[in-house]
Amino acid sequence: MFLELIAVFVAGFAGAGATLLLARLTGGRLPRWIVPLGAGAAMLAATISSEYSWFSRTSQALPESMTVAETGTSRALWRPWTYAFPLTDRFVAVDTGGLRANSQQESLYLADLYFFGRWQPVQSVEVMVDCGAGQRADPALGDGSPPVWRDVGPDDGIVRTVCAQV
Repeated sequence: MFLELIAVFVAGFAGAGATLLLARLTGGRLPRWIVPLGAGAAMLAATISSEYSWFSRTSQALPESMTVAETGTSRALWRPWTYAFPLTDRFVAVDTGGLRANSQQESLYLADLYFFGRWQPVQSVEVMVDCGAGQRADPALGDGSPPVWRDVGPDDGIVRTVCAQV
């Protein structure tokens, strides 16, 4: 986060410098307010670029054993361009290299999921996936109670990712 803030400030100085140079090259015919406008536009462009490139940068930095299963997008009123181009600000990755098969039931697998979110710490959780039934058991209460199975179908991103690897 700190490095992105520094990058935005550098972009502002570069934008101000570019518009100042443009104003000098035109012989001072441009209004004086063009310099802060150039700085602000460069800072806004750097921020938008950083936001939109977060998903690709983060997903490409994952180890080879991690596969992105689902993504989430957002739109916000204070970022009106996200209505035209939704922003991917979260995703779920499955550690396909660490899948563990159940020794008693052939189509049952235990998988580690990692939840990534923009400006959020990474969270991990174990889930069970039944490839035969197209079900997923979300984490239980942690008190030894049986898992809660959900019928999500074979088109669910997590079920599809886990079952494609086995």
